[in-house]
Amino acid sequence: MSKMSLSAPEQSEFLKNLEARFEKNKDRHKGIQWKDVQAKLEKNPKKILALSKMEATEGEPDLVAYDKKADEYMFFDCSAESPKGRRSICYDREALESRKAHKPKNSAIDMAAEIGIEILTEEQYKQLQTLGEFDLKTSSWLRTPKHIRDLGGAIFGDRRFDTVFIYHNGAESYYGVRGFRACLRV
Repeated sequence: MSKMSLSAPEQSEFLKNLEARFEKNKDRHKGIQWKDVQAKLEKNPKKILALSKMEATEGEPDLVAYDKKADEYMFFDCSAESPKGRRSICYDREALESRKAHKPKNSAIDMAAEIGIEILTEEQYKQLQTLGEFDLKTSSWLRTPKHIRDLGGAIFGDRRFDTVFIYHNGAESYYGVRGFRACLRV
């Protein structure tokens, strides 16, 4: 994930793949034209790089909304399960450092910062779940409110029994089936 930019051919190929996903899942972004999205992306190479890193960690980013007020397109991880390349991590640096043994390799907050993305909020996660069924076998860390984090906890979500659940855990915990989903605004 340390790559700082994409070559012109890599960028072109990535945008073609992103467009194919966009066209395949039109129900996620009704009324939005790819040419408008692509024009905005091409003005923001750092955002294209961040999206490519979301892709490299198997997040399958796709456009899910347009914020008219901010004039921003919003991409979420739309992989069926929590992205494979972002699993087995605790919530944040403080949680990682608090572990005495069996430390995970990274934390969700640190990975998101390295990629240039933001962990989904509870509201965004519920919005994503209206677009399909996600995290049927996995779970995803969510941006945790300060008052919960100050007490040592962190929240995560999943979908079981045709219902979206938001749970809590110690922020230092990590599991092979828990990763995080993210949002990128362009």
